[in-house]
Amino acid sequence: MPDRDPTAPHPSATAYSGGRLLLLGLLAVGILVPVTLPVTVLRGLVQERFAVSELLTSLFMSINMVGAVIAAPLSGAIADRLGRRVPILVAALWVDGLLLYAMTADVSFGVFMALRFFEGCAHIVALSLLLGLAANARGPEQRGRVMGLVGGGITLGVAIGAPIGGAIGAADPLVPLYAGSAIVLAASLLATVVLRETAPSEARPSLGEIARVVNRHRLLLAPLAFAFADRFTVGFYTTTFSLFLSRIHGFDPPRIGFLMAVFMLPFALLSYPFGRLSEHASRVAMISAGSVVYGLATIAVGYCPPDALAGLMVALGVASAVMFVPSLLVTSDAAPESIRTTAMGAFNAAGSLGFIVGPLTGGLVSQWVASGHGWQTGYRAAFGVAGVSEILCVAIAMPFLVRLVRAGKTT
Repeated sequence: MPDRDPTAPHPSATAYSGGRLLLLGLLAVGILVPVTLPVTVLRGLVQERFAVSELLTSLFMSINMVGAVIAAPLSGAIADRLGRRVPILVAALWVDGLLLYAMTADVSFGVFMALRFFEGCAHIVALSLLLGLAANARGPEQRGRVMGLVGGGITLGVAIGAPIGGAIGAADPLVPLYAGSAIVLAASLLATVVLRETAPSEARPSLGEIARVVNRHRLLLAPLAFAFADRFTVGFYTTTFSLFLSRIHGFDPPRIGFLMAVFMLPFALLSYPFGRLSEHASRVAMISAGSVVYGLATIAVGYCPPDALAGLMVALGVASAVMFVPSLLVTSDAAPESIRTTAMGAFNAAGSLGFIVGPLTGGLVSQWVASGHGWQTGYRAAFGVAGVSEILCVAIAMPFLVRLVRAGKTT
């Protein structure tokens, strides 16, 4: 199936004029806030409620990502096959909201975790299809601003979810689940009003055709590698970083939360400006430069004096914003329009896999090295692994990114 002329305006682009683009970003916030609402109440929500171990408690934050790895590319392929994303997205949000509510019921731990697995599937279906819609909401020359708004909304939702969850869940750890359910159901209503299809009606390849197109466009693996590496390192910040701060520097939870906020907020607030910049600057250069700075700053975490950590976290947030939206855009650029939602699903799947592996790697490396050389050396080794992995990703992916540029697929 031939792709549409990339220089021609998309036939549905006018559906996302003016304030409707801002509502896309708001919808992204609503989809992502419930993801981190339970983070600060995990002990009461999971461990004390079901009398399970620390490991099984941690599994609560991972099993939904396993569901995401499975569901994201499948949902993208099915949406590309049907040529309709909005009804599937709205249905996924309804299912997500109902599953979050169901997790408040008096059920066994096994049923609770099964609900969490399927909740992760529903969540990632909605997010992948939102990214697929956003990728076609404007023509290629304005795609940066759209993905910047949506990417910023994603990051802002993650950033504000944890502190909100801590505030509302102090007395009852089930409240963040009730709130998450309500937010997602409200997002489904917003999606019904705001979203419009952006794929031309004739773009309905069969699943077999989608598989063949994906196989012919293997350079898609380059931006997917960045999705994996970025979320792999984020996994270190969600677990190893907190343990490092409390064990080595004696930081209390509010101070740890502050440092996470000064990392995430610049990331969220700068996504749109850097998305606009990527419409004119080299996206590959932004990804590469941002990743190298991010990798070096991550290595520095283990050596940074406590009083300088806030400045380092701001730098990490800025570097993340530099590379995040361009990596979304390169994924979109590299994929033919007929499989663009499939590509966005694969991007989410790669990121979810990285998020699963990251915390495990951080824990294994820090504990293994600490057993012979002490905890400070163990944490330095863990952040060294995270930072080096980001820099290695640039080195390995660069030849393939250059081929995408030379082929005229991206900038």
